[in-house]
Amino acid sequence: MDLEALKREAALRAVALVRSGDRVGLGTGSTAKYAILEIGRKLAAGELTGVVGVATSEASDTLARQVGIPVEPLDPRPLDIAIDGADEIAPNLDLIKGLGGALLREKLTEVQARRFIVIADHTKLVEHIGEKSALPIEIARFGFLSTIERLRAVLPSGRLRQPGAQPYVTDNGNYIFDAQIPAGTDIAALERQLKGTLGVVDTGLFLGMAERAFVAAPDGVTELTPR
Repeated sequence: MDLEALKREAALRAVALVRSGDRVGLGTGSTAKYAILEIGRKLAAGELTGVVGVATSEASDTLARQVGIPVEPLDPRPLDIAIDGADEIAPNLDLIKGLGGALLREKLTEVQARRFIVIADHTKLVEHIGEKSALPIEIARFGFLSTIERLRAVLPSGRLRQPGAQPYVTDNGNYIFDAQIPAGTDIAALERQLKGTLGVVDTGLFLGMAERAFVAAPDGVTELTPR
């Protein structure tokens, strides 16, 4: 089974938790798209009714509308459930997210969900945060070089995300600095330090937020809870 099929299997397990009338946080990325497609299919088939989505990116908003999911902007009301992928999943379900560039909208949305469900394939599992993935940090464009200098005092190894001639720009008009986390770092303390760094908008550390994760491997889908 290829990775795309695995991602879809994990997404199907998560969407099975969605109930008619739910307000659903719609994640962003190559795995979350399968959840959006499945919710759209269920609505079209009459298996779900009255579901409303809150999208975590312009791309997910567009896809949701294309498959018939009504989309609302984020407001102070809680969401019943949010479903999204992750770039790293630690044993306690702490996450790194944001390689797709949507970390700020994802965090703003998913922190309001009564249930936050992670979907991924087995390659995203790690023993400690930062083992495989860089940490995306969204930063303000104004004075970004100064912000990067401040960040390098905390995390010396990293670079501005720049896929072409110009820096990558998020849906919020910001830049992303991808930093390497040294082994043995106190992740909770790092999050506090980064959030207190002038010019940082938010980080891709999603700590203590996920209720469970559905992780697909060639031998099936495993349901994980924090440990």
